[in-house]
Amino acid sequence: MSQPDGAAGVAEDGKLRLYLAHRAALIDTAAPIVGCRSRAEDVVQDAYLKLDDDAPGIRNPLSYMFRLVRNLAIDRARRLSLEKRLGACEEVPENAAAEQPDPEQALLARDTLRHLRAALDTLPPRTRRVFEMRRLEGRTVEDIAAALNLSPRMVYALLADAMTHCREKLFGGDGGRP
Repeated sequence: MSQPDGAAGVAEDGKLRLYLAHRAALIDTAAPIVGCRSRAEDVVQDAYLKLDDDAPGIRNPLSYMFRLVRNLAIDRARRLSLEKRLGACEEVPENAAAEQPDPEQALLARDTLRHLRAALDTLPPRTRRVFEMRRLEGRTVEDIAAALNLSPRMVYALLADAMTHCREKLFGGDGGRP
């Protein structure tokens, strides 16, 4: 026998009021068990969703909700412990640095790269090629010397010229750092 639409709405509304009124206390219950508040929030949300499945016939929904949160938190903690032992869990710490730079750092990096390209464009062709082979291609001084028919000493001198030139173009006439 199905309930009228209004009856289902009242049950859902009561469940939501119960959840919202006691959410902080439910999270406080789960947090010590699972080890952090963000996991505890997940557990409480899972309990809220599960409460709908188990709701018929519950005499004290608040006590049931606390018991459900506690049981789900214990299950979650056991699963995390097992995953850690098996090496299947590689959690990222909450305060881990982002893999990508923030927008300001990205803008500064792009700007510096643009200035470096402009500085390289003003180098004599042989000096630029030595710089590119060493700094961009990662080739050894000996390899560069053999490829361009230069002495290693000349390669070092050209690299020094290129570095001085780029430093002056990027950081001003004194060659200092920003």
